Amino acid sequence: MTNSSSNASTQPTGDMFALSGKAAVVTGGSRGIGAMIARGLVQAGCRVYITARKAEACNARAAELAAFGECISVPLDLAVPGSADKLVAAVSERESQLHILVNNAGATWGAPLTEYPLEAFDKVLNINVKALFEVTVRCLPLLRAAASPQDPARVINIGSIDGLRVPAMESYAYSTSKAGVHMLTRHLASALAAESITVNAIAPGPFDSKMMAFALDDPQTRAAVAARVPLGRIGEPDDMAGTAIFLASRAGRYLTGAVIPVDGGLSTIHG
Repeated sequence: MTNSSSNASTQPTGDMFALSGKAAVVTGGSRGIGAMIARGLVQAGCRVYITARKAEACNARAAELAAFGECISVPLDLAVPGSADKLVAAVSERESQLHILVNNAGATWGAPLTEYPLEAFDKVLNINVKALFEVTVRCLPLLRAAASPQDPARVINIGSIDGLRVPAMESYAYSTSKAGVHMLTRHLASALAAESITVNAIAPGPFDSKMMAFALDDPQTRAAVAARVPLGRIGEPDDMAGTAIFLASRAGRYLTGAVIPVDGGLSTIHG
């Protein structure tokens, strides 16, 4: 362990979470967790590019977030071959560097064990793992251009506590894919650390999103889910945005290869 001094290490602590002027991409940024993170980054001063499969929803969310700063809509379906290249081309038209990449786009599929279709694995793993890997690799030139030892470029992958423990819902492909996201995060962190690119994952618990709507839209079920959470509530947008801002800012620059549960303590429960 060594002691060293630099301008970066002696900056006022008030600047520790500053992100102003940085460029960020949030895949699946039109709703749910992606929209929570996109809003947080926009409000923190980032230029944020959001993707979504449905152009109308993507454009509408970008217009809404533009009230707080700069948000650019890039509608595309990352499950379609060539979409990652289109995303990079769209960002490269305006940016020479990419400071923050948030891989949030995902899919789920629930069904009883004996009825669970094999095609579910193709759909879910393709978008949750394969597309995440492809987008990250395609973005590397932009991430490398932004990276420095004192201020690494950041990749933030959205996993799930369902990838850390067996979920109650029969979502075999989804939970398997999120466990894969966590391991892929560690692989990428190891491969890219020497290039000053950090790679971490957030593993959310229950938040308001399309994937959780089946449970949280019903008041009785929502109350039951909240009661099971040790902290006694469903996650709120600031909980997710705050974790992403920490990972993207100077406060999180020495963290890589981590999987952070943001779940109110759910992952600590046995059984």
